[in-house]
Amino acid sequence: MQYIDMHAHMVSRATDDYKAMSLSGCVAVTEPAFWAGFDRVSVDVFRDYFNRLTEFEPERAAKYGIQHYTWLCLNPKEAEDRELTHQVLDIIPEYLDRPNVLGIGEIGLNRVTRNELESFKDHVKLALQYEQPIHIHTPHLEDKYKGSRVIVDTLLAMDGVTPERVMVDHAEEHTIPFILGNGFWTGLTLYPTTKASYQRAIDMIERYGPDRIIVASACDWGPSQPLAVPNFIYEMRRRGHSEAAIKKIVFDNPREFLSQSPKFDLHEEMMPLKLNA
Repeated sequence: MQYIDMHAHMVSRATDDYKAMSLSGCVAVTEPAFWAGFDRVSVDVFRDYFNRLTEFEPERAAKYGIQHYTWLCLNPKEAEDRELTHQVLDIIPEYLDRPNVLGIGEIGLNRVTRNELESFKDHVKLALQYEQPIHIHTPHLEDKYKGSRVIVDTLLAMDGVTPERVMVDHAEEHTIPFILGNGFWTGLTLYPTTKASYQRAIDMIERYGPDRIIVASACDWGPSQPLAVPNFIYEMRRRGHSEAAIKKIVFDNPREFLSQSPKFDLHEEMMPLKLNA
């Protein structure tokens, strides 16, 4: 079955992962800008990073029949530095016209500090100014509920935010009700140690329905699985869900959300072999 991995940090993955994903039915990935595992100290490092996301990675993915798209921002873990945040925000508009840039992300909160929140709002204002969709990171573990609640409340209080153009990612059982309930798209991250297992993600879909829900691997340099979505498909089949229901989650939903950007266009000639499609 063809699928779209809505959240995959391919700069951290080997080329073999692209091949394995292609063989498993992946036709497109979107890669949000994220924390590199260390705090970057200058805007020039971000410029190099954005160049890789918009030049090198699309070419590497295309060799395996996968379309690569990206989102740009300064990640929440680095957003405590307000001066650096402003410097990075100043260069992002230079990249927004590049063909694989879909919008602003993954922005959000990490430890839910005042500086992080101000940096988050600055990114949202930039997205609104340039009419860009938004991809949002919610905090980990003990900060999950508090940070997710602050993010949603902040977005609802800002003039011009359209929930249908916002993906709030890394949802869990205690945050998905108010994310979906306020009209936002919701991401379930299929992680082996945190976020959500395949079983928990399916439980949430069975409880809340399939509308405006997207699953993704969020594979990066930590413990993660680039083939998380195919494993999710297998588990959905094992639990008796129809092919149409599975396709809605792994292909139709991400395509619907991402198509709000005119740049997102799945080219038939780019697609890998159609395995059981």
